[in-house]
Amino acid sequence: MHLADGVLNLPTAVATYGVTVGLLGYSIKKIREEEMPRISLMTGAFFAISLISIPVGPSSIHPFLGGILGVMLGRHAPLAFFVGPLLQAVLFQHGGLTTLGANTVMLAVPALLVYRLFHALEGRDIFLRGALAGGLAVMGTVFILIITLLFSDQRFGEGFFSVVNLLIVGHLPLVVIEALITGFALKLLHTAKPELLEWKRSQ
Repeated sequence: MHLADGVLNLPTAVATYGVTVGLLGYSIKKIREEEMPRISLMTGAFFAISLISIPVGPSSIHPFLGGILGVMLGRHAPLAFFVGPLLQAVLFQHGGLTTLGANTVMLAVPALLVYRLFHALEGRDIFLRGALAGGLAVMGTVFILIITLLFSDQRFGEGFFSVVNLLIVGHLPLVVIEALITGFALKLLHTAKPELLEWKRSQ
């Protein structure tokens, strides 16, 4: 989901940076010292796994654990989704600095939403809740990615083999993969250390 430098027009890049500033303010507010190890660990996991990338037009397809980070970090997920792409852009030229705002928004907003959904379905099967979180995080990210591209340039949506259509088709397998990974991972955590999922209810 990493947009490269030069893909977005200036108004879109500026607008997404503005939203990112708001998300970071929300994410940092009420952060506690004992939460930092968890945030750092999940940021590192996202940083490493999202380096696996298949270019598709101006963007890319890669795992990013949006459902897991959303559920595990709650309101602090935007911080992880900002630091990870920032380091990738600086160290590996993966993504871009002008599109850092957009890359953060498209990952962080779905993560925040699936966190709410996961806890709203409390009492249901943990695997199902996790699978929904993982799959919907990918779908939400792709949706925001497409909207961002179309706001920047309508030509991304033109033609049968348009960038938008390629992104939709290319991400379908990732929806299934992330749903399964998230479902199994959260079920394992719930069995082994349920407090890792329960402590976020106070947010």
